[in-house]
Amino acid sequence: MPNSNAKLHSNHRGGREASRRELVSRSLQSAQHCLENQDFGTAYAHYLLVLNLAPELKATVKETFQFTLFKWAEELDSLARIQDLFNCYEQALELYPNDEVICNSMGEHLFRMGFRDEAAGYFHKAVKLNPDFADARENFYRVANWLVERWHFIMLNDAKRNLTYLRAIESAVRSGSKSVLDIGTGTGILSMFAKKAGASFVYACELSKTMYELARDVVAANNMEREIKLLHLKSLDIEIPKHIPERVSLVVTETVDAGLFGEGIVESLIHAWEHLLLQPKPKNQDIGAGDYGRVIPASATIFGMAVECKEIRRHHRVGMQEVAGVCLSDSVQFFSPTYAAAGSEDTVEPYTTEKLSRIPGGYRALTEPCQVMTVDFNDLQELKSLAARKPWKLCLPVTEGGILDAVVVWFVLQLDDEHSLSTSPSEETCWEQAVYPVQGLLDYAVKTGDTVMMEVCCQDCYLKIQKISSLPSECGMDFSDRDDTLSLGNEAELCNALAGLQTSTKQDGSTPVCVLESTEIALLNDIAYHECFKAAMSKVLLSLTPSKDLHSMDIDGHGSAINLQEHQNNSSVGVDPDALYILDVSEGFSILPIIAGKLGPVRAYSSVEKEQHQAALHVIAEANHFPKETLEFWLSHLEEESVVLQRPKSDKLWSIIILDVIETSGLIQQEVMEKAAISRCLLHSGGKIFPQYVLVYGMLVESESLLLESAVQGTEPTLGFNIAPFINQFKVPVRVYLDLSTLPCVPLSKPAELLRLDLMNPLLNSPSREVKIQICKSGRVTAIPFWYHIHLDEDHCLNTSDESSHWKQAAVVLDEPIPVQVGDELVLDVQHHKSNISFTVKR
Repeated sequence: MPNSNAKLHSNHRGGREASRRELVSRSLQSAQHCLENQDFGTAYAHYLLVLNLAPELKATVKETFQFTLFKWAEELDSLARIQDLFNCYEQALELYPNDEVICNSMGEHLFRMGFRDEAAGYFHKAVKLNPDFADARENFYRVANWLVERWHFIMLNDAKRNLTYLRAIESAVRSGSKSVLDIGTGTGILSMFAKKAGASFVYACELSKTMYELARDVVAANNMEREIKLLHLKSLDIEIPKHIPERVSLVVTETVDAGLFGEGIVESLIHAWEHLLLQPKPKNQDIGAGDYGRVIPASATIFGMAVECKEIRRHHRVGMQEVAGVCLSDSVQFFSPTYAAAGSEDTVEPYTTEKLSRIPGGYRALTEPCQVMTVDFNDLQELKSLAARKPWKLCLPVTEGGILDAVVVWFVLQLDDEHSLSTSPSEETCWEQAVYPVQGLLDYAVKTGDTVMMEVCCQDCYLKIQKISSLPSECGMDFSDRDDTLSLGNEAELCNALAGLQTSTKQDGSTPVCVLESTEIALLNDIAYHECFKAAMSKVLLSLTPSKDLHSMDIDGHGSAINLQEHQNNSSVGVDPDALYILDVSEGFSILPIIAGKLGPVRAYSSVEKEQHQAALHVIAEANHFPKETLEFWLSHLEEESVVLQRPKSDKLWSIIILDVIETSGLIQQEVMEKAAISRCLLHSGGKIFPQYVLVYGMLVESESLLLESAVQGTEPTLGFNIAPFINQFKVPVRVYLDLSTLPCVPLSKPAELLRLDLMNPLLNSPSREVKIQICKSGRVTAIPFWYHIHLDEDHCLNTSDESSHWKQAAVVLDEPIPVQVGDELVLDVQHHKSNISFTVKR
């Protein structure tokens, strides 16, 4: 009997195995059939069944499964079935937990949906699984900039700042503050300072998931994981005794930005004093430090001054009334977001930031530095009164005449009675300064004896300086007998002074207002850019336009206004059947379509999306006597906005397509070569893509600044604490938004052509190239700055490193410096993958 039972079980197992193989075979056939019919969802379900029933087939069907997953995920994304999409990826990663392609794709979906912390985790895992996987590496670099902001590296490399905080914390702990809460711990360095100083209990909170996990690793690596309690919380959410057992005697924090209050220090300290700190020390009472609460930093003093600065001006004010023959005068007013924020009730950062010591062209002080305000972080009532305080007037006497471009603000952070840090532009500091650009005045010129006036308030966690204006000296506001430039006199005197004030009466409500990003304003101010495009477009149109129409072409900017008007009058009757079609798909606000429309019988299409920008272009077009048919907005013609590049009409092709090839940051735009490939198919004979090709130039330099801004340099700047290996996981090899004219560096070679990107003739492109570089000065190669010569055609070229260019430059920072001597020759291996350039230096 036992033998019979064994045989029965064997037959049963054999039958089940045959059934399994049959089901797997049928499911594979069904999956293939579904793929042929583009039924990706059903195909995906079949593959899941196959892989669960037959894990041995994982390697065989891997590529087809990936393809099916990605197609089905795209479909789910378009249907907004987000949870289903993530469920599919989780199922896929259970089957292929170490597949870098699936990890990377999951990260891309998460990043697009705003889950940057989670996306970084998947990109990082993909890079670890395959360090040569370029897509994952580039995605990780992109998200790393969001998750670990670059100032972390600069501040951790600032040994003076670190030592000053350490000394202040040591002093507080020695005087009796034994329980410490570090608010916004970042890498955990201040918490470790407190523990090193001898604090009995140290707690640290961090809201960012990435920074919290980073701090956890850092604290463990420094053998303090049992002595520092890390909380993945906003300090406002900390409760006693749920998160910490009792009130602490010391709060340490550096949650300050260039404008002091922008990271929420006031709100977090009000909450800390009310819920987390011991009561403050009563004045004139001698009690132990451990019996009362205190904050490091103890206080801050904010300073400001008015400056003239061409670089700030060209990013925040349109400085001309005419651009390449297009009249802008009084037709529309342009402002940058900082001006809009000044009068807005929304929580918008009311300033920009600059490192004034490195700003191109420098700056000139028009007033003496003036104390704007002080704040005592150890006074709860003072902190509470900040937000409720009414705006107050501030007057700065002009000590040197010039152009009023901005009010610049910095502060001195008083950590305790003995230790302080200054963010002044005259100090060697890791800090930038807060810049409040002046906009909306009728006249920006000031002279010695005039007064710069402004309104100051603390609102929405920001220091706001608004209604900046100038008061001529003849209005009679006398500061001569006053010791304090803050003194405003009595209210009657102030009212009399305001009667003669230079205000923004220019904005009277009848003139349309258009808010542009500062980079878009810099582009409008780039004269060479617009003149170069005008000349190149004229050349193409001249070659394509029949001779009978040439009389109306404004080739050199001096064409006949009568003939142009005649052409416009004729074309206003109906669409000119011989009109040439021009498409501008450059990013942001662009007047190139209007410049094109003035060159002859064309139909110019703009791809601007914002209604405010479209309205501004309409106003400018009308001011330049354009018929309505000349300028149109391309996106309104598209059924599917994601497919921007298509024919203008079923029977027409484009004469010119303008692509945005280089980002303002100094990097190549994403997918530009793919866009060029589509654009070439949409041009009629003789039509052109602008630019036609781009040459990448670069040179070898030694720059300590770029090293300090890119990675933490060992344990010395962090005073012996092991932080560098952990935060340097998030270093990005490319630094952007650089100004080579002011970058502290020593050139070690001459500029060299590194790469050619040809948009019209792809056969001339190569994904990699080796370039020999001759060393002309001894030193250490630490970085390779690069820029572009953008050739609209053979005769018209734009150099992105020119002083007047709206573009910035970028640089690749080497992992390890390379010592070189004069006469050495290095080989630069240049790789171009999608929109990214990488350099490898070989001897």
